[in-house]
Amino acid sequence: MNLTFQGKSVRLSGSPLKVGDAVPNFTVINNAMDTVSLKDTNGVRIFLTVPSIDTPVCDLETRTFNEKTSEIPGVTVYTVSMDLPFAQSRWCAANGIKNVITVSDFKDRTFGKNFGTYMEDLGLLARTAFVVNSTNKITYVEYVPEVTNQPNFDAILNAAKKAK
Repeated sequence: MNLTFQGKSVRLSGSPLKVGDAVPNFTVINNAMDTVSLKDTNGVRIFLTVPSIDTPVCDLETRTFNEKTSEIPGVTVYTVSMDLPFAQSRWCAANGIKNVITVSDFKDRTFGKNFGTYMEDLGLLARTAFVVNSTNKITYVEYVPEVTNQPNFDAILNAAKKAK
């Protein structure tokens, strides 16, 4: 998979996932500094990975999903980044984020490595989106070719509406 970050080629750790794959396990840290793993999530989920919540593109992406998710009952959205949970919590509070759960992969990097989104040379996650159904199967995958660009919001939301 060929991705770029600011026009420069990046190397991803792990193998890219595809539609139909079972969701790999992971451990991330929530804003209360608790460990969250796959077993702690359920139902239809959207997992977004972003380089940093404090950048304009990631900020806009998370705000957009915060707004749009209210239109899709029963769907939980997670934004995963390498930001520390303290920074994620501060950002969510400052921006009124209520419909997206931010979690950090800073400690173990298992999300990035298991989902094939960890940019090793940068120590950040690539911009990706995964829609997961209630049986933990991936129903939509997007690895954004240029990490500084937005994902396809409409395609992700439509996939989440169709997932069961």
